[in-house]
Amino acid sequence: MDKLVTIGKASSLTGVSAKMIRYYEEIGVLKKASRTDAGYRLYNQAHIQQLGFIRRSRNLGFSMTEIQSLLKFWLDNDRESRNVKKLALSHLQEINEKIVELEQMREVLQTLADKCDGDNNPDCPILEGLANLSSE
Repeated sequence: MDKLVTIGKASSLTGVSAKMIRYYEEIGVLKKASRTDAGYRLYNQAHIQQLGFIRRSRNLGFSMTEIQSLLKFWLDNDRESRNVKKLALSHLQEINEKIVELEQMREVLQTLADKCDGDNNPDCPILEGLANLSSE
């Protein structure tokens, strides 16, 4: 028989907080756990594996909607890997776009910071630059 663990143990095994485990159950990403007569949640090995999968997916920046799709693919032995790859590549494209945006932000902020003396003078090229950027 599958060993059942409490939410606290499931949390420590997976690195997912008890609050998030309850949330994943609430939104249907994780199948509801069985309950003891006293109402305590009990999680089996499948739950633990799914929670680990969810945590790793979140660490890679996948949205909950994407994670739901990935979980369905993972649990479906008749899946087509092309669909999984398509989802992963779409997410990778989003990451690449964010990297470009962050690099542009870093460049602008570095330029503004380089213009500032950072002394006791009230003149601040950073604030002036931000005021000018906001009017663009």
